[in-house]
Amino acid sequence: MLTYSFANRGNVPLYDYLYQCIKSDILHGNLKAEEKLPSKRSLAQHLKVSVITVENAYAQLIVEGYIYAIQKRGYYVSALEESIPPTFKKKAMPAKLTEPQPQRQWFFDLKSNSISAAHFPFSIWSKLMREVLSEQDTKLLKATPYNGVDKLREEIAEYLYHFRGMSVSADQIIVGAGTEYLYNLLIQLLGRDHIYAVENPGYQKIAKIYKSNDVSCRYIDMDEYGLSAAKLSDSNASVVHLSPSHHYPTGIVMPIGRRQELLSWANTQKNRYIIEDDYDSEFRFAGRPIQTLQSIDENHRVIYINTFSKSIAPSIRISYMVLPPGLVPVYREKLGFYSCTVPSFEQYALAKFIAGGYFEKHINRMKKFYRTQRDHVIKAIEESRFHDIVEIREEDAGLHFLLKVDTDRSDREIVQAAAGADIKISCLSEYLHTPDERFDHTILINYSGIDSSKLPEAMERLSKILLPDSEC
Repeated sequence: MLTYSFANRGNVPLYDYLYQCIKSDILHGNLKAEEKLPSKRSLAQHLKVSVITVENAYAQLIVEGYIYAIQKRGYYVSALEESIPPTFKKKAMPAKLTEPQPQRQWFFDLKSNSISAAHFPFSIWSKLMREVLSEQDTKLLKATPYNGVDKLREEIAEYLYHFRGMSVSADQIIVGAGTEYLYNLLIQLLGRDHIYAVENPGYQKIAKIYKSNDVSCRYIDMDEYGLSAAKLSDSNASVVHLSPSHHYPTGIVMPIGRRQELLSWANTQKNRYIIEDDYDSEFRFAGRPIQTLQSIDENHRVIYINTFSKSIAPSIRISYMVLPPGLVPVYREKLGFYSCTVPSFEQYALAKFIAGGYFEKHINRMKKFYRTQRDHVIKAIEESRFHDIVEIREEDAGLHFLLKVDTDRSDREIVQAAAGADIKISCLSEYLHTPDERFDHTILINYSGIDSSKLPEAMERLSKILLPDSEC
């Protein structure tokens, strides 16, 4: 029986740590090819963790190809091209894993796109959880449908209709534990023979996930309107991943003309798809919500993805995707054997949270709070000693904006100098695949989780970094 200690896992989630332990055993040859693994229930009992913890760990190992499942027979280790020679005894293995280093506590953090934990509706959430326990009772112990609890998918469909202008059925919705997990499912659904395109600059984890799944990936340059449709056409890609409503990290909102160009690109050839990542669409502070690509897609080429991690909390690992009608039966046939990776208990609680109007109220409350946060930061910048050499951009949507700096210092020098002043920042150039001077000297200001009381001191420290010595 597999035995691991969880004493030194730090802040790593249980399922992720278990996944790392089993993966390490496979790579080091402690678990051999075709060796049968314990059942989810027996391993959970042995390790004294929940079945869902083991299920999530196994699911990730299956997605990455380290193990495979045979229906009604169990889980088996996959054959790898090569393994890492074992250099230690198995019993010592958990202690040999690289342990997470304690995170540095910065004086001021403008890089981490965190949320305000103090505003989480604990009392309402706990009330809904008690109601779920009372109402669902033993139903919570039954297997969850592969695509998620019916009630949650119905509530998501209703929410999308009223707040995002999307007319979709609950059958088109697939619920999963985080967008990264859904990306992996999409690769299996669409196939590894496609060339996948991503935005440049862009959210780097997306490209890493595609590359880890051994698919060809192309970086498509951005212009002032978003991802370039012309360069996409020249790339030979057949699937493109983008965030048109609020691009990260540039903050660009893609105009309708460019959206139509991309839809036209998707319609010109069979099996072309657009993956629309709508990750923080709820937080727009000026004008009406931006219409989704999916809502204007008449030929069913857009796959819509969103998450509750930004709108509620990162620990609410519930994300979802909306498939075009034609892909629903394909998904059911190819991937319907996967178990849903989100516990039914949490799904029912979230369904109640949406149905009771609590989600809408929470979003409105958080929009007000984040708008205030943003305004405090902008005011502090405008009143700072470096205000004459900076320009604020893309501040009307999402939970970050850009600060363009007129300086001769390199981005690396600015980031390092800020770190020396105990301020954590990142620059737009860090999100580029290839250098592009258009994006130089631009700092990302992620303001959602900052302590506003530290703003005056933070601005003073930044002044000493951004201004020449003669002006300090």
